[in-house]
Amino acid sequence: MMPVDPKRVVAHLKELQQLTGDASGAQRVAWTATWLKAREWFRGKLDGLPVTQHRDAAGNVWLTLRGASEKKLVLGSHLDSVPNGGWLDGCLGLLTGLEVLRSIAEEYGGHPPVTVSLVDWADEEGARFGRSLFGSSAFAGTHTIEADRARQDRDGIRLDEALKECGIVLDRIGEVAEGRKDIAAYLELHIEQGPVLEAMDLPLAVVLGTKGVERHAITFYGQEAHSGSTPMKARRDALAGAAKLALEIRSIAAKHPDAVCTMGSVKTFPGIVTAVVGRCEATLDQRDLDSRVLAEMFREAYEASQRFAQEEGCTVEWSKIWSIEPVPFHPELVELCDQAILETVGVSHRMPSGPLHDAAEVSRAGIPTVMMFVQSLAGISHNKIEDTRLEHLELAVLAFERLASKTLQWIAGT
Repeated sequence: MMPVDPKRVVAHLKELQQLTGDASGAQRVAWTATWLKAREWFRGKLDGLPVTQHRDAAGNVWLTLRGASEKKLVLGSHLDSVPNGGWLDGCLGLLTGLEVLRSIAEEYGGHPPVTVSLVDWADEEGARFGRSLFGSSAFAGTHTIEADRARQDRDGIRLDEALKECGIVLDRIGEVAEGRKDIAAYLELHIEQGPVLEAMDLPLAVVLGTKGVERHAITFYGQEAHSGSTPMKARRDALAGAAKLALEIRSIAAKHPDAVCTMGSVKTFPGIVTAVVGRCEATLDQRDLDSRVLAEMFREAYEASQRFAQEEGCTVEWSKIWSIEPVPFHPELVELCDQAILETVGVSHRMPSGPLHDAAEVSRAGIPTVMMFVQSLAGISHNKIEDTRLEHLELAVLAFERLASKTLQWIAGT
């Protein structure tokens, strides 16, 4: 394969940052004028590439380099960002994919042994309407149109109205599932968005898959009472039960090396300084790559909540908010990714992803998939201070090229 130019990728990233960001960070929110401007800028980077361009019914943009075989290698990521986002999230993978696509085209004179596509997934972040992975879930056939039709942004604009302004008809997005035909592998590069690699002083990692999520609403019921006249021993304090659970989930998660448990919201009622809490509503988010671990953590948290409620003279109720199964990536592609990283930097690491990614939806559709992570400084993302060392960005481009080359040969040999 002809060598890629990592510095060109970094230059493109900085150019995009200047074009679509401000003092608060990146502003490429999907279904907005700034996002469309970013896509138009991206199209301007395709001059001289022997590719066809296609926007599918869900707004995903595909660039395709036809090969000797209909079997297809797909590279992908997303241009959209959260409001006030960072300069790397999403666009690093897409611009690296463009550089690798250019390299493949040059190496094979515009006609590689297998077809190669680059996809810019539409609305990965879900920042405007709260529906993440919009384009990739439509592609995977997991999108629920009816559940999303009436979603509104903060200005009261409906999702279907915003899509229509961008030329997308919500009722037709299911048509994109036809694009899954002949795809033999999918690869994605992304910043880690966490502190693990920096703590280990490693630039790159193989992503084993995306963690499953169990998300519940938990309500403790006690008795409202006057804070001045109710003795401590006579109280049925709903907040006390929830507080005990908030601490207990730490030890539950600590039993498993990659598990996380988060009580991210707690509301008390009546919520005044002079009353014992009669009702406490909390949320619990639990994640792990192993479905058995998820089930065990849920059971332990549920049993603990019952125990704490009894200790405080309260009752407790659980209701599921949302859940998603863990998505392990393809074992052979995991091995190829590991080799590519080892050959580039001499040391590799394997880890799950806590955040969801488009790659998980592609994998869910039965397509062999793997992701590569590059270190994030301080583990910060979705923030204007999001950053990665330039030398690590350049190593990521080189390693991703190796992965693409290995995968291309893997497809050709299957």
